[in-house]
Amino acid sequence: MKFLLVFDFDHTIVDENSDTWVVKCAPEKKLPNGLRNSYQPGHWTEYMGRVFVYLGDNGVKEDEMKRTMTTIPFTAGMVDLLGFIRENKELFDCIIVSDSNTVFIDWILKAADFHKVFDEVFTNPAAFSSTGYLTVQNFHAHQCAKCPKNLCKRKVLKEFLDRQLEQGVSYTQIVYIGDGGNDLCPVMFLKKDDIAMPRQGYTLEKKISQLAQDLSPVGCSVLVWSSAVDIMSYLKLLIKE
Repeated sequence: MKFLLVFDFDHTIVDENSDTWVVKCAPEKKLPNGLRNSYQPGHWTEYMGRVFVYLGDNGVKEDEMKRTMTTIPFTAGMVDLLGFIRENKELFDCIIVSDSNTVFIDWILKAADFHKVFDEVFTNPAAFSSTGYLTVQNFHAHQCAKCPKNLCKRKVLKEFLDRQLEQGVSYTQIVYIGDGGNDLCPVMFLKKDDIAMPRQGYTLEKKISQLAQDLSPVGCSVLVWSSAVDIMSYLKLLIKE
């Protein structure tokens, strides 16, 4: 018996958007209007590339970014939840699928000593260039019309499950924990024995509710959470069964 926990990162594990949190490093802690207004829907990664160039041009170094990013707060109850998962790791495989980037997630998880809770992190690859600028690439290419062009979380989840199955690993249940509009696509992929856990008051919960009202509900169970303690309570029941 093994369970797969799939986590989003921004507004799920941490209580902020890591990409906008880094703006605290900018002069006067804000971006110029022209840069801010250059974002085009579905092209967030390219936008963040321009933000990182702006920070680099303004002399923001890696250590300053790291100091700022590691002050980002975890969501209420999340530290307890991740501690609980760590204590019961033999029952849970745990992955992150996020539209953030490898550098930010790595810094934040390592600073709080939670990096070993997660078996894999699927997010946009980032690295510092020889000139000290942070650069970020799209995670992959895909054909899904519903998702931003750099990341279809359903594709990531499906490919992960296929690879696991090739290794002889299958899961009793998938628990998907997220908040955003880009979490709907993978939630639609879940089966009736799985469970989606959307964060209360966020886009994913609203989209799932709308589907139910439109009489085309998602195929899995749904349990809304406001504190990660709610998720922990569910997992405790799950491993007792």
